[in-house]
Amino acid sequence: MAVGWKPLLPLIAVSALFIYEEWVSSPSCPNLHGHEPNQDHPDDLKVMMVANLLLLGSEAGYFNLLFRDYYLSRFFTNSFRTLKPDMLLVLGDISARGYKLPNSKYISVIHQFQRVLGPFLGLPLHVVLGDRDVGECDKLSADLVSWVSGRFPGLDSAGCGAFEIGNVSFVSLNAVALLCGNNELRFSVEKVVESESMDFQMGTELEGMDENGRVRKKVYEFGWRENAMSSGSGPVLLLHFPLNQTVAAANYDRSRSSSILDGRGRVGTGPYNLLHKLPPNATEYIFQALKPRIVFSAHTQEFHDYFHPDGTREVTVPAMTWNARDDPGFVVAIFRRNKGEVSVSYCSLARESHVLVAYVTLLILLVPMMVFPSTPNLRCFTQS
Repeated sequence: MAVGWKPLLPLIAVSALFIYEEWVSSPSCPNLHGHEPNQDHPDDLKVMMVANLLLLGSEAGYFNLLFRDYYLSRFFTNSFRTLKPDMLLVLGDISARGYKLPNSKYISVIHQFQRVLGPFLGLPLHVVLGDRDVGECDKLSADLVSWVSGRFPGLDSAGCGAFEIGNVSFVSLNAVALLCGNNELRFSVEKVVESESMDFQMGTELEGMDENGRVRKKVYEFGWRENAMSSGSGPVLLLHFPLNQTVAAANYDRSRSSSILDGRGRVGTGPYNLLHKLPPNATEYIFQALKPRIVFSAHTQEFHDYFHPDGTREVTVPAMTWNARDDPGFVVAIFRRNKGEVSVSYCSLARESHVLVAYVTLLILLVPMMVFPSTPNLRCFTQS
């Protein structure tokens, strides 16, 4: 009778593994769960933001398919169930090396992306293009950008987009084109910036009353340098590369920044050896033209939350995959109604090293029990 439980050992192990996987694949969002419930309102917009998925598509090996991609899918599923977001934003680098792939293999990356999203496919989705999706400066191709943009909702042929959801206006830009100097794509992105700048000026500089008490439109300059909008009155800006922090650096209040962005390591030849964020002129151009309410960027694979000299807040979204870092994560932003404050929470996910240690420990415990389930002959001999 002492060994009667051993036939149940496989069932116990499978049940324990299921419970562990369910627990370890759930996000930890302490700031989000710790806020006051009375702050929430039905008109608030809750957006989950992820970046740097680095999917390999048909080139993924067994370890990625059976372990990393499996857990990435569970991360999405449990995050959806736990957080109940209204929308998903992906801030670039869906593919690990998509720009190197022929279209036939790139399609497998997009299919893999759809599989890991799971329940998020039923939510509004917007994707920002990253350098690994469309190429570094010396490999940037207008044809590839147009082809990739056509596979995701809401992007034009230059990889930009503008949309509104829940009374929150978003503008996403192809930051790779802005980084790469004079090129056809950069001019297309600048046209989008100027168009959105004019739209927002029309929306914000509307009102004045004539002598009869009727509403009239103001007359103003359309050039972005003459933008009369106040800082923070523009759209939510979505980019892959972070903005430059050296603009007006002499007036920068470091006490308002939680950390300083240094950029990621070297990733090849060209400007990436020196620039891992948009240059100062592009940053100033964006600030002057759009006056963003808040900026969300990625690329560094780490979480940062800081303020630019004019008070504009920028949040850098971390990588959400073990292909990029041992401790992935993502960001949840809640846009309060009536253009109120934006609450930003960092959510952490399980470390890959911890999960691997747990599997190895379970294997070490189970193998001896399965190979040597009992020793009845030895027991009978000692009793006699």
